Amino acid sequence: MESVVLKAERRELIGKQVKALRREGKLPAVLYGRRIEPIPVVLDHRTTSRQLNQLSPSALVTIELEGETHMALVREKQRNVLTGSLMHIDFQVVSMQDKLRSNVFVEFIGEAPAVKNFNGILFTELNRIEVECLPKDLPERFTVDVSGLTEIGSSIYVRDLVIPANVEVLEDANSIVVVVTAPEAEEVEEVEAAAAVTTEAEPEVIEKGKKEEEEEI
Repeated sequence: MESVVLKAERRELIGKQVKALRREGKLPAVLYGRRIEPIPVVLDHRTTSRQLNQLSPSALVTIELEGETHMALVREKQRNVLTGSLMHIDFQVVSMQDKLRSNVFVEFIGEAPAVKNFNGILFTELNRIEVECLPKDLPERFTVDVSGLTEIGSSIYVRDLVIPANVEVLEDANSIVVVVTAPEAEEVEEVEAAAAVTTEAEPEVIEKGKKEEEEEI
């Protein structure tokens, strides 16, 4: 993938004052890292949103600031809970000489025969894999081919992934990445998951969004 370069300017406005920047089409952000003090910055909202939407979670971006370039990872995106629009980004500046930890997106390809032949359900246990490596060795994604899942119960484990030589996987090697389950088992899991979301996850999201909006009014 082609390298993404984002142009940034130092930001003087902080706290509730950043609301004025957003009205001007600007996106507030912060650069931080092991070897630099946090730097509040501002970027063009439209350009940044378009470019970041094309990136995997582990992709490095180049931040140009006052004639200097910083290699960084997107560590957190804050979005408006109603519109989904980006409101703030945390960029972690990395040293190309220091190892880092990051989550690498898992991309599933192919079609599992067990789904077609036995009405199985493809259930993904892991969508991201945590790894440690130098920034230059950080994979953008792990590609998992599910075409070898021929029976109900067929699974792909972390140990089955193709890992580059200079990358250390921090997940348990025996953890399941994807599995084909029977329809009855899947229905039970869906009911339990829906109940958990209703009773736990949804209030947290609403509360967090409300807090963010109150802080920025």
